[in-house]
Amino acid sequence: MSQQYQIPGSPRIIAPTPTPSEKLESGDTYFAPITRSTAKKTSSAQPIDEDSDSDLEKRARTRSRSPQTTAKLRRPSGLQSVDSKSGLPSSTRASKQKSEPIKENGVTNGHLSPTSASSSYLRDLSRSPSPLGLIPIHRHWRSFVHRHEIPRKALHLSIGFFTLHLYTRGVQPVSIHPRLLGALIPVASVDFLRHRSARFNGVYVRVLGAFMRESEVNDSYNGVIWYLLGAWIALRFYPKDVGVMSVLLLSWCDTAASTIGRAYGRYTPRIRKGKSLAGSAAAAIVGMVTAGVFWGFVVPRYWGYENDFLFTGTLSLPDVAKKQLNLISTDRGIIGGWLALGVMSLWSGFVASGSELIDLWGLDDNLTIPVLSGLGLWGFLKVFG
Repeated sequence: MSQQYQIPGSPRIIAPTPTPSEKLESGDTYFAPITRSTAKKTSSAQPIDEDSDSDLEKRARTRSRSPQTTAKLRRPSGLQSVDSKSGLPSSTRASKQKSEPIKENGVTNGHLSPTSASSSYLRDLSRSPSPLGLIPIHRHWRSFVHRHEIPRKALHLSIGFFTLHLYTRGVQPVSIHPRLLGALIPVASVDFLRHRSARFNGVYVRVLGAFMRESEVNDSYNGVIWYLLGAWIALRFYPKDVGVMSVLLLSWCDTAASTIGRAYGRYTPRIRKGKSLAGSAAAAIVGMVTAGVFWGFVVPRYWGYENDFLFTGTLSLPDVAKKQLNLISTDRGIIGGWLALGVMSLWSGFVASGSELIDLWGLDDNLTIPVLSGLGLWGFLKVFG
């Protein structure tokens, strides 16, 4: 039985087209009619030398006659290796291992594993409905703390109302920005130390985790640092009204853009990664309302347009434009009252939306929004104020 089904040691690969010698050995003496064009092609073709022993043919013949079991076959493109245990492709199995949920005492708790999170996408996942489990309070208060960020947004909004309160009390920016700097130094120092000590970081996260995002646990510094730094720059280097407006736009417009963007951003076009048309429109509307309330109601009611204000209730064309339009000796080219307030409100909304939209070298928006919005307001009032 073994001799009957004996496998040859070096199997020969038979070509689809038999050679002339194989045709003669088979005894098939029938040949189909040959046309003139076929005869010309046959006569011009070189005969096959089956007994050739050149080095090139020997190497090719050796490769073709090698058994397939001893060679490592190459898979066609698009195919994946299958894991023998799970029966799934290796890449699928690896991705499932990365996204396996946390297990406490062998029971799944529904949270993604922190070990599968790398710094490259922690910022995106920190805003997802499913917490990674890096902050304990985010696991217990998914909707209130993690998804909607109610404590963080409440702190964000309260800074704006506190700023307005200080303005109505007559507190000057000269006395505020040193205190902001005094608060910034210890807060930044503590945040720097927690990134150097895992134990201290764990205590810090448990105490202040409600005001943090999961991307700030190990990947970046706390947003409060950038908030204090942005407010300090605005009140220290900009005129009084521009500095106050910059802090108000940071406090209220950024919160509005985040809230509306998360709720309705999926229904509007995306402007860039993480920014939607709904969020930018919300920032613009809140910015216009904020400017109208501050310059149209708060300022006239309490202290009026002070000498260190850039906006004093009127807007005018630059002198260069007046010369071109022959308006130097006339009062034309100057607007005031509600019209000037409306133009200033529109520009404030545009500046608020633009500063919230711009990504400046990957810096935190708590720093870029007050700096860029203050720069936009200052430049506009320097030209038309």
